[in-house]
Amino acid sequence: MMEAVLAWWDRMTGIEAWLVVFGVIAQSMFFMRFAVQWVVSERARRSIVPEMFWYFSIAGGILMFIYAVLREDPVIMLGQSTGIIIYSRNIYFIWREKRRFPGAD
Repeated sequence: MMEAVLAWWDRMTGIEAWLVVFGVIAQSMFFMRFAVQWVVSERARRSIVPEMFWYFSIAGGILMFIYAVLREDPVIMLGQSTGIIIYSRNIYFIWREKRRFPGAD
């Protein structure tokens, strides 16, 4: 198994290897939103979507969109562009609420 992975890695060009590393970083950022949501919900003993969830979502979504553009993958581009709009809207709601009720965090 390890030999197959090493052979696959050796066949990659520099840009392909960079894209794989970039994609793993993007996916890791995207995963962090689930980790944050899980920890916060476990602590509260109820389902909660914390503000940080939306920041990881938009960061991961943007990175995944860039990855999709670099890989020329229209399916990922479409999926991530929709998500980025939703994440941006939720962050807008959070910021608007903070302006309306300062110190209410």
